[in-house]
Amino acid sequence: MCVRCMHFAVGLLLALVLTGNVAAQELRPFKPDSLAQIESEHAGRPFILNFWSLTCPPCRDELALLSQLEKQYPGLDLVLVSTDTPDERDNLQATLDQMKIQRIETWVFSDSFDERLRFEVDKKWHGELPRTYFYAPGKPRTAVSGKLSFAEVTQWIERHASHLRNR
Repeated sequence: MCVRCMHFAVGLLLALVLTGNVAAQELRPFKPDSLAQIESEHAGRPFILNFWSLTCPPCRDELALLSQLEKQYPGLDLVLVSTDTPDERDNLQATLDQMKIQRIETWVFSDSFDERLRFEVDKKWHGELPRTYFYAPGKPRTAVSGKLSFAEVTQWIERHASHLRNR
């Protein structure tokens, strides 16, 4: 590589980093054992687990809400799981980038047999989206189907604020 090209590449990379336009983190494959992994990684801290899809219009509103929460409560653990398939990776990443979701842990269903994965998450979940689970230390998780309100979520966060992680 010529010196001029190398300087250009380094300058472009630096510009992307400084403007925050680096692509969001990896979309991890959500498999039958992934829920146990997520729960283990976030044990002892409150966290919100949200299931969404590209084909779900209310999910876009909820992604905007979660993006706002990410900025307002940087110590809150948020986990997003797309019920789409890895074939949609480019569209998923574009949507996450558009919503300015940068530090939220992201997953995508590992295959198109979503009934099995949904059953692993919650035997009472029939696929309605968005679907959100609130986890609080020492309490059973709470499931909500449908679009969340900002007031409800912030009240839940404030009740559990003493357990938020310092970032």
